[in-house]
Amino acid sequence: MFLMTAAAFAGVTVSSPAPGSTPASPVPFVASATGTYPITAMRIYVDGNSAYTVNAASLSTSVPMATGTHSIVIQAWDTHGAVYKNAFNLNVGDSSPTSTTTTVPAGPGVSVSSPANGSTVGSPMHVVASAGTGHPISAMRVYLDGNSMYTANSGQIDTTIPAANGSHSLIVQAWDTTGAVYKQTLTVSVGSTSTSTTTTTTTTTAPSNATTFSLIEAMAGWENCTVCAGANAAGPAANYSIQQGVASPSLNGKSMQFNISGNTPYSDVIWWKELTPSDGATHFQYDLDFYLTTPQYSEALEFDVNQTSGGNRFVFGTQCGVIYDHQWDVWDTAGGHWRPTGVPCAVPAAYKWHHLTWEFYRDANYIHFVAVTLDGVKSYVNATYSSKPWSGGSEINVAFQMDGDSAMHAYSVWLNNVTLRYW
Repeated sequence: MFLMTAAAFAGVTVSSPAPGSTPASPVPFVASATGTYPITAMRIYVDGNSAYTVNAASLSTSVPMATGTHSIVIQAWDTHGAVYKNAFNLNVGDSSPTSTTTTVPAGPGVSVSSPANGSTVGSPMHVVASAGTGHPISAMRVYLDGNSMYTANSGQIDTTIPAANGSHSLIVQAWDTTGAVYKQTLTVSVGSTSTSTTTTTTTTTAPSNATTFSLIEAMAGWENCTVCAGANAAGPAANYSIQQGVASPSLNGKSMQFNISGNTPYSDVIWWKELTPSDGATHFQYDLDFYLTTPQYSEALEFDVNQTSGGNRFVFGTQCGVIYDHQWDVWDTAGGHWRPTGVPCAVPAAYKWHHLTWEFYRDANYIHFVAVTLDGVKSYVNATYSSKPWSGGSEINVAFQMDGDSAMHAYSVWLNNVTLRYW
């Protein structure tokens, strides 16, 4: 009876997009929620699939969507488990480059540093651009001959785009939080890839002089936290333990076993190992093998590299949403929430070793998620997010997190051959 009364003044308010409207992709979403108790999380569902989650009582993001009609549900949860939702339909228009842009004052817009208009470059072409307006930029996208090639949920792009020899139309387009669109159109010719003098910043093949930490799972000094692994670093406490030097299952006779259980739904625990920091490190490979016996109990598995350098915090956070959203999500450091990549991450097979490699790089201010390779299948993520200011000293660590499910079924994960390379 109490909850029914509360529903009269609690719920989800959606400011954008309007129900029945026809926005272009990526669709900007702005919503907030109130409840009888504090809101712990909000989530956007597109056609029944989880597309975005934030551990807060409001959200502001852009979600890429295919052209056509979609069912949208924006849902919120409070601290007592009550659920609030707002459901409506959208008809997403053509996501090709917008032909009409909002008139803006002189000055704001998209600036493309590379390639130059009318230039001849090699493939992949190096695209560097930024956008600035009177409002925050919510997304930028690169189009090649009318085809969407790369999207970043930030005001800066630094990526490489493969292209065939010949003349191409290149459009870099940006959206701000009001829905205004800005773009710059260039004509670029692509010559033979063998004559390219453009240096790609996304290469993550480790050079021979890369700093390498191997068998990190066998090192002493692993640290942990359960409460800080949850929403807003104040989640429920889980029961957890580890064991090093496990003979079986193992690939080398010395795996590391991680265990989680508990009584409170969706409890989490994170472990991390501090390594020798390097302010000059900008490229990273995180490589390991993992094994589960009951993957159906894992809400998500998180694999991270964290760096503090030059007064900025760079969180190369990734998670396989095993039963959460069945895809790889990456961490938006400045925004403080997970961003879906659209790269599938299905429930891993039980009683089998799985090989995982993540490739990242950074510049002075931005975090670039390049690619993930799982069991030999490589998927390019090409996502970019801002770092955030940080007062701590220099740091590099690797981290692994286990998320519990709604019933907090006990489960274990074994890690082996944990390796970090940076240069």
